[in-house]
Amino acid sequence: MTTTTIDADTRQRLLSAIDSRRDDLIALTQDLIRIPTVNPPGQNYREICEYLGTRLKASGYAVELIRADGAVGDIDLYPRWNMVARREGKSPGETVHFNSHHDVVEVGRGWTVDPFGGELRNDRIYGRGTCDMKGGLAASIIAAEAFAEAVPDYVGAIEISATADEETGGFGGVAYLAEKGYFSPERVQHVIIPEPLNKDRICLGHRGVWWAEIETFGRIAHGSMPFLGDSAIRHMGALLAEFERTLFPALAEKHTAMPVVPPGARQSTMNINSIHGGQDEPEDGYTGFPAPVVPHSARIVIDRRYLIEESPAEVRQEVVDLLDRLTAERPDFSYEIRDLWTISPTMTEREAPVVTATARAIEDVLGVGPEYVVSPGTYDQKHIDRIGRLKNCIAYGPGILDLAHQPDEWVGVTDMLDSAKVMALTLRDLLGPR
Repeated sequence: MTTTTIDADTRQRLLSAIDSRRDDLIALTQDLIRIPTVNPPGQNYREICEYLGTRLKASGYAVELIRADGAVGDIDLYPRWNMVARREGKSPGETVHFNSHHDVVEVGRGWTVDPFGGELRNDRIYGRGTCDMKGGLAASIIAAEAFAEAVPDYVGAIEISATADEETGGFGGVAYLAEKGYFSPERVQHVIIPEPLNKDRICLGHRGVWWAEIETFGRIAHGSMPFLGDSAIRHMGALLAEFERTLFPALAEKHTAMPVVPPGARQSTMNINSIHGGQDEPEDGYTGFPAPVVPHSARIVIDRRYLIEESPAEVRQEVVDLLDRLTAERPDFSYEIRDLWTISPTMTEREAPVVTATARAIEDVLGVGPEYVVSPGTYDQKHIDRIGRLKNCIAYGPGILDLAHQPDEWVGVTDMLDSAKVMALTLRDLLGPR
């Protein structure tokens, strides 16, 4: 692949075409925010895909709505719908694909604005998903539409997708599409995921993740005679204490050469995602007291984030070794560990074509060279890499990473415009007439 030099007239047409779409960008972002695609459980997925499909058809795209039949999370009540749109150029060539997830996390407490109102205030649009990542989705659409207008004789093709379930692993979205060949290197050569990593950063990849459930076992007995039973919660307490005593300090000593942001994520980490023990929570409306029993089961879910210098087997084994040590040292301690899912770290080379083209565009638009970073958490690049076998993939988009999943989440209009200009110039670099 060769890149092209962008002449001054084409550059100005591109930038002007995006500036003229400011109001359209605001309205598009607000419309997307006002469709509450909360996941879990996965609400309004078809509605947002149909909305986007209607818009992109009007811009000359061939549109597919694809349900991830049988994927994790896909049920008739909450079907996992995805939208893929493709616009061919004037002659054959490579394909640039912009992939955004359309789902958002729960609202949570602490909001001072309507989380699905899309309020515009002082260059900021507020709402759940503005930053992560409907602002990026809107910016990529504006960039692609402006590019097609300013450079109608481009070669190759542009694809835009809006996919499901990134917030819960992406298995009903990008993973499903990758399994169906939508991200094969024969179909797509360059992928940009407009995640909110700040407009002057190129995100090359992410750390690895291993999720697992650990259960400790006991023996039920009357709560007034706990000595006749065996408390699974006390066994779990011993495990948590051992995590604090040995595992967490050991993880803090593991550091990476990956440019992970924020700096605190350049070490190995583990989060205890949830804990359950003893009797189930009573149903709504129950007004009685719990029964006096010794708990026979306790469970935790762990979320372990690991570095490119670590192997998945090593990450799992250090927890198993700790559990086996407790089994040997603690009377009647027994456990089960169940793997939930594992994703290896990934990192695109800085010399990859999509990286160098985006870097040139950032310097052109913002006047500074990009910062190259790696995400602390995974995003859908993991599936494009491991299933699609496509390495030429980055995350680049507007929004401040720290605002993701927060109350009063927002995205800046100027940031979206600047990112759209970067995306459009990147398209011109990769798909412009030779």
